[in-house]
Amino acid sequence: MNLRSILPCASLLAAFALAATPAHADRDAVQFGSQIVVGPNESVHDAVCFFCSVEAQGPINHDVVVFFGNVHIAKHSDHDVVVFFGNLRLDPDATVTHDVVDFFGNIHLGENASVGNDVVAMFGSVRTADSASIGGNRVVQPGWILWIPLMILGGIVTLIVSVIRNHRRQQYYAAGYYPPPPPPPMPPQA
Repeated sequence: MNLRSILPCASLLAAFALAATPAHADRDAVQFGSQIVVGPNESVHDAVCFFCSVEAQGPINHDVVVFFGNVHIAKHSDHDVVVFFGNLRLDPDATVTHDVVDFFGNIHLGENASVGNDVVAMFGSVRTADSASIGGNRVVQPGWILWIPLMILGGIVTLIVSVIRNHRRQQYYAAGYYPPPPPPPMPPQA
């Protein structure tokens, strides 16, 4: 490899490195396995949590995203709240200004809690107080719609495997092959 082919590649890499803008995540809370706690006198911009929960007593100024954990909002979140495999609870008078989405979990909205746009619960449930308000659509896809077809499919696969094993066992015995007898017991050691 000669210098003439390396020089344009190095120049291009240097230009990309100088043109890259740094990320400003100084007010974001990102955790893996540790709970995010926002105190009553604190606030965060975004809260992202993997295998943990978000306990927000103070405001969240943008999005909340949680994988395999729960979300509890006491005051407000100024954008979206998305939860995968966990539950979401809004306290009385709490607000989410945009959307609430929960996959494989439950959503509970307390008294006078409000969601600005849509509430979506995929394979879960939504419980709302009578005074809670939802500004957009309310979409609930119950869990049995997923689990019953999967259980039926699993039953069919189990039945097919059982029939094939029984058929092979019958062929094995019909050919005169029998499993060897167990070994005789060992005499007691003195």
